[in-house]
Amino acid sequence: MEPSAVTYRLRCTLTFGDIYGQILIWMLVIFGSLAAGLALMGTSKPIIALLGVGLILVLSLPFLLFAFTTTLFNHLALEPDRGG
Repeated sequence: MEPSAVTYRLRCTLTFGDIYGQILIWMLVIFGSLAAGLALMGTSKPIIALLGVGLILVLSLPFLLFAFTTTLFNHLALEPDRGG
């Protein structure tokens, strides 16, 4: 007699509330860097302001992506398919 094959279903339980805080924090980082960049634009070296804004955005993006992907992976579940 063959054992019955168990099938699994991939279920995602991620909601917007799970990533809401991450989005707010990253938006604060973006607006903070833009505000700092605008404040530095009035100085004699606006290139430094643009480089600063770009550097903050480039350095913060991997942390944002890591936070999103780990949150997503923590909300993925394999559940046995009950059929039907």
